[in-house]
Amino acid sequence: MVSNVDDAELLDAHRQELRRGSVVLASLLALRTPGYGYGLLNELERAGMPVAGNTLYPLLRRLEGQGLLTSEWDTSQARPRKVYRTSRDGTRLAQALLREWRAIGAALTSLDPTAEGPGL
Repeated sequence: MVSNVDDAELLDAHRQELRRGSVVLASLLALRTPGYGYGLLNELERAGMPVAGNTLYPLLRRLEGQGLLTSEWDTSQARPRKVYRTSRDGTRLAQALLREWRAIGAALTSLDPTAEGPGL
């Protein structure tokens, strides 16, 4: 796929940029079921979308500030944890972003004659 270290670094930089825009959507989708930050990190990793904690935690606070996530403290364990859930507005935004994501995928597929199927 890449022929030298410079190409690998270039690919990694662009891959990171591509994922940066999709982590909002992924978080909103995953948090339709309540979860906490560390659990979300693991869930995104398992789904093939690794995100650094120093990226995710500020994002969660921003989404909460925008009213796209709600949160409450779970104090049932020795260490309190903040549990997040996608709000009604967050769910509507996730649905709209998912439609846009699929439209972008279809457009890219139509531009790539070697692509297999509708999802790239």
